[in-house]
Amino acid sequence: MKVVILAGGLGSRLKPFTEMIPKPLLPIGEKSILEIQIERLKLSGFNEIILATNYKSEYIESYLGDGKKYGVKLIISKELKPLGTAGPLTLLKDKLNEPFVVINGDILTLLDFSKLFRFALNKNELLTIAIKKEILPFAFGNITFADDYVINVEEKPDFVTYILAGIYVMQPEIFNLIPDNTYYGIDTLIRDMIKKGLKIVKYEMDEYWLDIGRLNDYEEAQNIYQKHFRDTK
Repeated sequence: MKVVILAGGLGSRLKPFTEMIPKPLLPIGEKSILEIQIERLKLSGFNEIILATNYKSEYIESYLGDGKKYGVKLIISKELKPLGTAGPLTLLKDKLNEPFVVINGDILTLLDFSKLFRFALNKNELLTIAIKKEILPFAFGNITFADDYVINVEEKPDFVTYILAGIYVMQPEIFNLIPDNTYYGIDTLIRDMIKKGLKIVKYEMDEYWLDIGRLNDYEEAQNIYQKHFRDTK
């Protein structure tokens, strides 16, 4: 089973850390973000992992090698210009001739990837997206009114939203929708599929999930490493 990890981002919001080290190699405890992802994927039965790289690609390749020390096969793909989140996949058409998983290279999660994969195969659509419920506290009372009269007040309600978790399952036929050698994001792919009337499957995950996009997220990752990711069993 094959996985593509999108590991080509600049990590601008994590400077100064990413000025020397590419974001996917930032240390979390005794491991890098990518090493934790690789271990979690191997635990779910994925044995061929392709790293879609750009920024400091040579650092990633020299650090991780061919994957033998992790018990997987690692392949490095390097884009020559920024291609977004979906564009780099078109460089891998010859390798992705069966259903495959795509994951952002800055995510830590306890998701059971094999369960997601089986779910997606059963649905048999071009694209399955993992989503995550986020509950956001609101600091103010919410007033409901009609004309000049207040009809209700809700004290500091929580906002519930569903976010893209940065984890996808795709069928090879999806390459018919992604332009070659073009900057093209997965968010654009989703919108274009909706416009065309194509079905997109959602998979709601409830496992731990963290997007390491900002400095405070990186601090949280350090704090939860011992609890969730130090030992992979």
